[in-house]
Amino acid sequence: MKNFLLFLLVLLSVNLSAQNSSSVREMSWDSNFKIKVKLANDSLHILDVEKLHHSSGKISVSSPVYYPVALTQNFVEQLKGKAFETEKEDTGNIGKVKYTTLWNAVHSRIGGGWGHFLNCFLFALETNQLNVKAPLMMRPEKRWKPKPVTESYKRTKKWKYYIPVNQKLAIKEYYKRKKKDQLGDVKLLPEEFIQLFLNTNNSEYEKLRKSNDHKTRAKIDLVKILLGANYLGETQILYMSTAVLKSAIKYSANLMPSVIVLDDLNAAVALTLDASGYKIERIVFRDIEEVTTEELDVRKTAIHSLIKNINEVNKKLFENRLKSYYKKMTVKG
Repeated sequence: MKNFLLFLLVLLSVNLSAQNSSSVREMSWDSNFKIKVKLANDSLHILDVEKLHHSSGKISVSSPVYYPVALTQNFVEQLKGKAFETEKEDTGNIGKVKYTTLWNAVHSRIGGGWGHFLNCFLFALETNQLNVKAPLMMRPEKRWKPKPVTESYKRTKKWKYYIPVNQKLAIKEYYKRKKKDQLGDVKLLPEEFIQLFLNTNNSEYEKLRKSNDHKTRAKIDLVKILLGANYLGETQILYMSTAVLKSAIKYSANLMPSVIVLDDLNAAVALTLDASGYKIERIVFRDIEEVTTEELDVRKTAIHSLIKNINEVNKKLFENRLKSYYKKMTVKG
């Protein structure tokens, strides 16, 4: 009966979401500092170019690329269906479903590649669906210590949670990992995240947690989660992967598609994230009245090629990490 009711709820949610598509209907770059975006629901948004995410049209796609983007409604609907299947799996196979690594657990629930992993994780943290200080993330109090004392014990003995929530301890863990070349997926995060993490002390971090600046705090928390990934137990992995999925299926259909400015091409691109990766909604050019149609076509081709290559590299890299992460990154006790 529980699963049947959940199934009806999923169908209802899908139907309601389909009626609230957030696809871009019109987009224009009216001046050097303003972009107008009109959605399918006729809402009009005026964006400040200087405050948008800026990138280069000459990105090397030999490493992962992260763009902060909204989820497409189709992708959200797919996740709702997957949530129903996961509910059946978890309740029907208690003791059989194993959550041994965070990466496999999250990937099995949301699919996709590196962009999906980062964006969905950040959204879960921003909305507090995932809380690094949740009760399930607390370490049990133990007075014993292993004999001989292990490296992992020495690193985590002062941690109150399964990840280093305290900034001083987290930064200490970061530099230990860096010295031993054990940063793993932390190295794949945007440099902005790393610098923000390293330049925030514990007092500043606690102020962030009490403020409304959830986006800034989420970036720091994501670094901490990746630093603590090797120390997570099955309970913590289940909690975190479930939180990521739940936050994704609650994603608002009315959220704006993200606009990325490609400075080298004088272009602004409205991007969303679907099952296959980043998806182009619209492209506009700042100098559209100053260049030929042929030149614009060349730039459009370059942008489509760029996004295609980013999706392919991100997906391949993420799949490779899923296969090899624990072989390369296990912290030896």
